[in-house]
Amino acid sequence: MSCSGLTFRRPIPDDWNRVQAVMPEWWGGRDLRAMLPKILFEHFRSTSLVVEHEDELIGFLVGFLCPDHDDEAYIHFAGVHPAWRRAGLAGDLYRRFFALARAAGRPVVHAVTGPANAGSIAFHTAIGFAILPGDEEIDGLPVTVDHGPQGDHVVRLELRLDEARPEAAPA
Repeated sequence: MSCSGLTFRRPIPDDWNRVQAVMPEWWGGRDLRAMLPKILFEHFRSTSLVVEHEDELIGFLVGFLCPDHDDEAYIHFAGVHPAWRRAGLAGDLYRRFFALARAAGRPVVHAVTGPANAGSIAFHTAIGFAILPGDEEIDGLPVTVDHGPQGDHVVRLELRLDEARPEAAPA
């Protein structure tokens, strides 16, 4: 896929409908829509992104600066159209968020993913995220139990921007 003709922009509340419509397909039939409430598209627009190619939604990242931890930012959810995976789009979304976090004086970025999501774990660790300790272990991974919206177990991830690989975090 050619990355020319891409438009990165801040989401608007109507983008929530577009994202909700593609989530089951992008996650192989898994219905994760409840994990991404519309309120995030209303209150975290300045720290989130959508990316389009010729007006087609091909990626998004919902993140925010943590209000209770003034040195942290959090990536709540990110997704890329399956046809655009491995084109560097997810890395670009993350690098843009890292730049925003760094500019806001937030040197630590957190994220979570499911223990079954091997692709997400591989992506995050490849760009420098460390897997944090958990309460239990599943398939050799430390997980935090009952952390997700429906009591899901999650793998907690952390990236310290001052320790990030140069390709993962812009100067």
